[in-house]
Amino acid sequence: MDITEFNRDFFSLEGKSAVVTGGNTGLGQAFALALATAGADVLVPSIADDDGTTRKLIEAEGRRFEFLECDLTRPGVPAQVVDACVERLGSLDILVNSAGMSINRQVEEFGREHWDPMVSLNLTAAFELSHEAIRYMIPQRSGKIINIASMFSFLGGQWSPAYAATKHGIAGFTKAYCDELAQHNIQVNAIAPGYFATKITEQTRSDPAANQRVLDHIPAGRWGEVADLMGTTVFLASRAADYVNGHVLPVDGGYLVR
Repeated sequence: MDITEFNRDFFSLEGKSAVVTGGNTGLGQAFALALATAGADVLVPSIADDDGTTRKLIEAEGRRFEFLECDLTRPGVPAQVVDACVERLGSLDILVNSAGMSINRQVEEFGREHWDPMVSLNLTAAFELSHEAIRYMIPQRSGKIINIASMFSFLGGQWSPAYAATKHGIAGFTKAYCDELAQHNIQVNAIAPGYFATKITEQTRSDPAANQRVLDHIPAGRWGEVADLMGTTVFLASRAADYVNGHVLPVDGGYLVR
């Protein structure tokens, strides 16, 4: 590509179709809306529909929204999700593996009953969805898989060994899939959000001492807002990132450098 060919269309997702797991709330909703704002139609698979907010936001952008009620950890469901996207929206160009959960217990109380559901959703479902997605992406010789990692892809973490293990696993899985799929013009990357102001962190933010401990570790001096992730999502999903592959990109206000 000659540099004179570069233009704003490199960030356009017009005509693309995306699956965003966990796209009904929180960070996942921001990922879904970001893709729609850039021009993509979006399918969100989830155990339960939200209050309609995600649909309204996406349709307000003039894009199509599809919802599929399902449990991503059940056998055969990932294939159904991928096929539904192609059938309803016409293609599958972007997969965002955002669905996840965290169960917190002190290490001596953390057993298989806590470990297994987290591994099933956070890691195995992301693998199975990606494995099914490439059935379409390889023949079309294009595709973007965006996994959602974490600060715990780089660090340890108290009270949830399964969360740290799955997020380290997502980082490794991202690199492994890149290594095999780059030859097919499929880019596989991950976003590692830092500390964001969401419902999950509400308890920490409401505790002055705990809140200050977090802020003292962030050079930007503030919690992330979900909108801070939207530009990164569009970039990694777009033609502008065609030579970005196997990367785990922190969006953390500098947390990892301090």
